[in-house]
Amino acid sequence: MVLFFFCVALLVAGYFIYGTLMEKIFVIKPQRQTPAYAMGDGVDYVPMSRLKVWLIQVLNIAGTGPIFGPILGALYGPVAMLWIVVGCVFAGAVHDYFCGIISIRNGGASIPTMAGRYIGAPMKHIINFIALILLVLVGVVFVTSPAGLLTSLTEQVLGRSGEAVMKGNPLHDNLALTWVCIIFVYYIIATLLPIDKIIGRIYPLFGALLMFMTAGMLFGLLFEGIPLFQTVGLQNGVSLSDLFTNFQPKGGNVLPIWPLIFVTITCGAISGFHATQTPMMARCTENEREARFIFYGAMITEGVIALIWCMVGISFYPDVQVLQETIRTGTPSKVVYDAAMGMLGTFGGILAVLGVVVLPITSGDTAFRAARLQIAEFLNSYGLDADQRNLVKRLMITVPLFVLGIILTRIDFSVLWRYFSWANQTTATIMLWTAAAYLYRHGKFHWVCTIPAVFMTQICACYLFFDQKIGFGWIWAKVGLGEPVRLWQAAMTSGVIVAAVFTVLFFIAFKPDHAKAVGGMAPVLDD
Repeated sequence: MVLFFFCVALLVAGYFIYGTLMEKIFVIKPQRQTPAYAMGDGVDYVPMSRLKVWLIQVLNIAGTGPIFGPILGALYGPVAMLWIVVGCVFAGAVHDYFCGIISIRNGGASIPTMAGRYIGAPMKHIINFIALILLVLVGVVFVTSPAGLLTSLTEQVLGRSGEAVMKGNPLHDNLALTWVCIIFVYYIIATLLPIDKIIGRIYPLFGALLMFMTAGMLFGLLFEGIPLFQTVGLQNGVSLSDLFTNFQPKGGNVLPIWPLIFVTITCGAISGFHATQTPMMARCTENEREARFIFYGAMITEGVIALIWCMVGISFYPDVQVLQETIRTGTPSKVVYDAAMGMLGTFGGILAVLGVVVLPITSGDTAFRAARLQIAEFLNSYGLDADQRNLVKRLMITVPLFVLGIILTRIDFSVLWRYFSWANQTTATIMLWTAAAYLYRHGKFHWVCTIPAVFMTQICACYLFFDQKIGFGWIWAKVGLGEPVRLWQAAMTSGVIVAAVFTVLFFIAFKPDHAKAVGGMAPVLDD
């Protein structure tokens, strides 16, 4: 357990040390009026206290990502914990902070608007497309995963074993469909109503459930007598070399740590989904001095949650093969159910599972809300009246989104997660490049964003060339590069080339003295 608490200590230290450095590099202006006041509309631009905004931000960004991702990443062993800490402090929290504070300086602008303003107009359209795909995928994933858990709990209450999860029996199908419908109804209501009517009022209750779940699972790990790290066969201790060892049952050649773990564990380390959510809270932040606590701090909190579930993944089952089979037959939802009930008993387990259910539901509703706002912003930029203070116009955007979401719920979960993961990290990469361009053009120390941007560019490109189910990896496998080692070598080389090209283009295209008029645009509200 020493390794776990050491990792938590590093996350907390990262908030106070590296987070403060980000604040100094940006140079906040507490005297500036934030969009919550300057653009208040009573619907999306609503001033709220920093504690409430922080809590909503945590619940918005912490869907099933910091739970399912670390559980999947646990198959790799303790290296998953290493990535969570390093990724969270130096990439994820940096990503979230600059997304939030730059959005505040630009009137609560969404990521497509920020990307278009600081990288160029074509990128605005590219990120609009990718981010919308991501938001809809997130909304769908965060319907199916809580529906599965709620189905298990319902079966438990009805006296059934809860083992029917993902088995496809008629009772499970009917219950799952019922829960899917209930969750979608909530999403529709939460998406349409002003942000302070539902989200601002019930999220504190959801937050209490979240805190219970987090504390409960940590208590179970500490006091239920589970041999720590037994799943990966390290119950006698973790050595330095173990931190870089691949414990995947299928072997490192088939499922290598690089790039897969950096895409498998997204939320909890770095997630582009956060860039779609953060501007919503930028529109409710009362003062720039609160940005580090709200945005950097929320990401650190998510990192702690991810560490706890990573520890559950690498400790609860007797060996890694059992963990892998459980994930294969029941998705990570089954691991959550097994661990919660096994460590906390029926009553405590039900509360813990409900705490897990809260996370995707409170991210799914804001995912669809962010999609609505992004589409409206896009339409307004082309002179089309999509004023979101009008309920009818909100409905005109919302209804098609939910129809598409309902259709996508029929797709296999593993397929949804694969595309969600790549779109998620690609969005994060674009946001990092946007923040780097902002800092560079304003003559500030841009390397804090440029280095993680280059890193994530290589990861996303490498994954696209390696994965044999999507993108170029699928094409390469068909033309004779299906053998894992050859495919990995080609993917790594391609990723490095792509990252190098983007880095060179970054320094060619942008100059520090162009900060006040980007791409021919008038100066923006960021001075």
